[in-house]
Amino acid sequence: MAHLTMGAEGLRSVPALLARNASQFGASPAYREKEYGIWQSWTWAETAKEVEALALGLLNLGVNEGDFIAIIGRNRPYLYWSMVAAQSVGAIPVPLYQDAVAEEMEYVLDHCGARFAIVSDQEQVDKVIEVQDRLHQFEHMIYLDPRGLRKYDHRRLHQFSHVQNQGRAAYDEYINDLQARTARLDYDSTCVMLYTSGTTGKPKGVVLSNRNIIETAKASSDFDHLRADDEVLAYLPMAWVGDFIFSIGQAYWTGFCVNCPESPETMMTDLREIAPSYYFAPPRVFETQLTQIMIRMEDSGAFKKKTFDYFMDHARKVGPAILDGHPVSTLDRLKYKLGEVMVYGPLKNALGFSNVRVGYTAGEAIGPEIFDFYRSLGINLKQLYGQTEASVFITQQPDGEVRSDTVGVPSPGVEIRIAENGEVFYRSPGVFVEYYKNAESTADTKDPEGWVATGDAGFIEEATGHLRIIDRAKDVGAMADGAMFAPKYVENKLKFYPNILEAVVFGAGRDRCCAFINIDLTAVGNWAERNNIAYASYQELAGHKQVLDTIQAHIEEVNASVAQDEMLSGCQVHRFLVLHKELDADDGELTRTRKVRRKIIGEKFEDLVNALYDGSTSVYTETEVTYEDGRKGKIKATLEIRDAKVVAATPQRMAAE
Repeated sequence: MAHLTMGAEGLRSVPALLARNASQFGASPAYREKEYGIWQSWTWAETAKEVEALALGLLNLGVNEGDFIAIIGRNRPYLYWSMVAAQSVGAIPVPLYQDAVAEEMEYVLDHCGARFAIVSDQEQVDKVIEVQDRLHQFEHMIYLDPRGLRKYDHRRLHQFSHVQNQGRAAYDEYINDLQARTARLDYDSTCVMLYTSGTTGKPKGVVLSNRNIIETAKASSDFDHLRADDEVLAYLPMAWVGDFIFSIGQAYWTGFCVNCPESPETMMTDLREIAPSYYFAPPRVFETQLTQIMIRMEDSGAFKKKTFDYFMDHARKVGPAILDGHPVSTLDRLKYKLGEVMVYGPLKNALGFSNVRVGYTAGEAIGPEIFDFYRSLGINLKQLYGQTEASVFITQQPDGEVRSDTVGVPSPGVEIRIAENGEVFYRSPGVFVEYYKNAESTADTKDPEGWVATGDAGFIEEATGHLRIIDRAKDVGAMADGAMFAPKYVENKLKFYPNILEAVVFGAGRDRCCAFINIDLTAVGNWAERNNIAYASYQELAGHKQVLDTIQAHIEEVNASVAQDEMLSGCQVHRFLVLHKELDADDGELTRTRKVRRKIIGEKFEDLVNALYDGSTSVYTETEVTYEDGRKGKIKATLEIRDAKVVAATPQRMAAE
């Protein structure tokens, strides 16, 4: 294993870390990418050369210090190199969500004043060209994949490899300027600008410095003992702060290898082939994987299903204790080892988790049942709590102190305090510099002493020092009778069921809670096929009587569970409907990171919310939707509204007394 010997002194920028890595273990793999079914690899020394060639090419194109360079596309080594090349010439990379529509891209490109964009393919080129005339400062676009672009006007359109070749050809002309610009970078230089997902309004440009990224990468890598021989799979949006800290910050600090899958469709196959030792996924990914497992087990033979259920029951009882090093009887350990051979080992191998030493989930709360399922298999899955404004890390869970109901202790260097209204505040070396061109929002979020308001409500457990997040502060409210309303708590319990993809619970200021449900088309469609139930669309399946019966049963089980929590027992769902369409980022109902935009959903489907509360048994609705090609259309439906059984509160503490 390669060990880093150089201290943090002198490593004041990401390009400086790259130079250290190329010098210290230049022959070790830095990047891998699967293309045409074959894994290609670049060492740290080769990476440094690729970045240098692109940086020289950017100088040749006229990039100035302080320019913004948009980066748009799926996870590819070339686009990671683009971010570091931009930094090397004193410019600022601004990664965008590749699935954003042209209008969303226009806002970001215009707001930051990007003169240049480096994009992956024709699809992204077309989106930028569509809005280019309205971007007065925009000058040049560089593309990776030339397919379909031969007949385009190339006066301001350049192929990535050609820019690199021109940079190599102009080496003598520009190398001194490049070295001088790189040498001028320090801890206070801007490292990256990332736009927030915008759950409540227009996205804000979060300015993060080299200090923010490097100090956070160092502290978080030390916390989990990350090493140069670790492997990570880079598949999450490059515009998301988590991908930046894992695939740039921690990767360049520790020197581990970043692996890029061939496509979203091959991601699971590529995950199995790489079998990373360090893995991150938002709850949605773990939920989807669990759904796929459950579908496969439903389709398996009786013996296989019985074996799976038997050993998984045992794993849930003793797996987490074994993982955390707690005492477990010899007989239980032997039975668990047999389960490892029969079920857990093959299942982890199928998921690509055989080598996971450190696994994380964050972004939103994960359902405790989902979290415990993976830990019971022996996967060291932990929760972290973070924000773009914190360079990700606010809290982390130490090994041996992992629980589903907390998000851990403050990360190294992070201070936390809880305001009187329950809102969580933090400060750390990772705290962002500012919101770009938005001094008012910066002042609202970060006070003069560096304390940042998270917008989340929570409390610190006195006994353990762990932070518990209840919900978004703006979402936590009170029912009409004063009982606490925390919708995320109930929604996450509902999403444990493979049949439920999304849930939105309403109830603030009202006498009871009601819910919208999105079914998971994969899971419910599989059930329909097994039972010879024909359906022509999501809408038809969502309104099927047996589907509604199943969803009602799930809700009533969750109500029984919620009734056990003294503080939140008032959040049981009294009435529900299954939506006629999937909530979609293109329709503005979710953010690009798949977070529910609760206020927008409440306003858009106001007729449905009213029907849930006025006693109606059905409601007719028309909804505008955006198709994949950008066209608009309308979906019309009559939705059934059902009552769900609620349970008298029987808090655990009261029951124990």
